[in-house]
Amino acid sequence: MQRLILTLLLCLLLAACASTRMPVPRVQLPTLQLPPSALAQPLQLQQRLQFRFGSHERELDALLEADGEQVRLAVQAMGQTGVRMVWDGHTLEQTRAPWLPPQVRGERVLDDLQFALWPADAIRAALPSGWTLVEDGGRRRLEQDGKAWLVLEPLENGRVRLRNLAEGYELVIESLDMGQAES
Repeated sequence: MQRLILTLLLCLLLAACASTRMPVPRVQLPTLQLPPSALAQPLQLQQRLQFRFGSHERELDALLEADGEQVRLAVQAMGQTGVRMVWDGHTLEQTRAPWLPPQVRGERVLDDLQFALWPADAIRAALPSGWTLVEDGGRRRLEQDGKAWLVLEPLENGRVRLRNLAEGYELVIESLDMGQAES
């Protein structure tokens, strides 16, 4: 659950680093666009994201809700909403703040979330030829021809780290499951 938010917050954190230009990705990561119905269980998360891109670091807050029909995400920085997204399995609707840089793409945020949170079999079925999802001891790696380009790894205290080696950013995600908090 934390992994999905991690990806979204990373993109918002990039918006906070608007003065930093994103380099051209070293490789084009595959698009997943998995249906919400492929998610194993509904999610309701509040997250704190720590984003690092080069020497720039930012903290973001995110709210994520996902069920069998939709994925809904809102990311905030300094009390302002940077992006709201709704994905129904066919259409990605986005509302973006004017200060959000164009490099922060909702499609990439969605793919990062799905890489972190969706079942491995659903991800594998969406990968193009030459790409592989490897899982090992709680870690996930998206590889092309044996080279890892997207890595998700558990950290202490229930946090996770997403490293996008293709685009050069890292996101550490701390999540609070709001569904469990209400129980």
